[in-house]
Amino acid sequence: MRKLDRLSIGGLACLLILVLFALGSLFGIGGDPDAIVGPRLQPPGPGWWLGTDNLGRSVLPRVMEGVGTTLLLSSIAVLVTAALSATFGIVAGYRGGYLNELVMRLVEVLYSFPAIVLAILVAAVLGPGQFAALASIVLVTIPLMTRLVRAAAVAVAQRDYVTSAVISGARLPRVLGRHVLPNVAGTIAVQGTYALSVGIAVEGGLSFLGFGVQPPQASLGVLIQQGGTYMIAAPWLILGPGVVLVVAILAINVVGDGLRDRLEPRETRSLT
Repeated sequence: MRKLDRLSIGGLACLLILVLFALGSLFGIGGDPDAIVGPRLQPPGPGWWLGTDNLGRSVLPRVMEGVGTTLLLSSIAVLVTAALSATFGIVAGYRGGYLNELVMRLVEVLYSFPAIVLAILVAAVLGPGQFAALASIVLVTIPLMTRLVRAAAVAVAQRDYVTSAVISGARLPRVLGRHVLPNVAGTIAVQGTYALSVGIAVEGGLSFLGFGVQPPQASLGVLIQQGGTYMIAAPWLILGPGVVLVVAILAINVVGDGLRDRLEPRETRSLT
């Protein structure tokens, strides 16, 4: 395995800053996101470093709250995706047969839908809100991760140490948990980072369209949607959350590339 390159370390640093940024909102750093602190639609200046919105609230604490909401929702969704993909992918890849066919056909059905269309369909069924955003991210991200975990499990299942464990009489849960899962964990970790970036984009798009997080709670998608109304008169309303959203997605993808190069050295591609 190789060490993370400088670009990946920079992406990791950006992610850490965003997490600290989000945590600061919990401790009141930056101010109350719902407090009116000045005149409406004021440009950035002392007292409101990212300007004020259409109600006179400081944009900075609202962006901090939005980062926290988006990262939390996306992270929870990706953890659910990782658990489901690991279970379905490992079982399907190891057992094969009709079970493998069933899992892969279901995955292909989900994979055939464009991400935002599938997310809107889920929100239409469940109703707008955080749960709809979470469910949408899971359904959008689970197909690719399941396919890749299944492919990795198929390769691992053919190795000698797995065959030895089966011959020695180890039960299926032990074989899968002790011999297969640890050897596909790298694939799950790498795909988890990419799924997180997709989750952030899906949450942003869904909330922008009004199907995700609902006001008065802030998320990056909600803030961009609200700022779009005043894009000409007050461009700072959309600039702050927009830049944070782009930085978060780029940083996560860079970290994912670094993890891939570290965990899969035979497929490395230098980023520097």
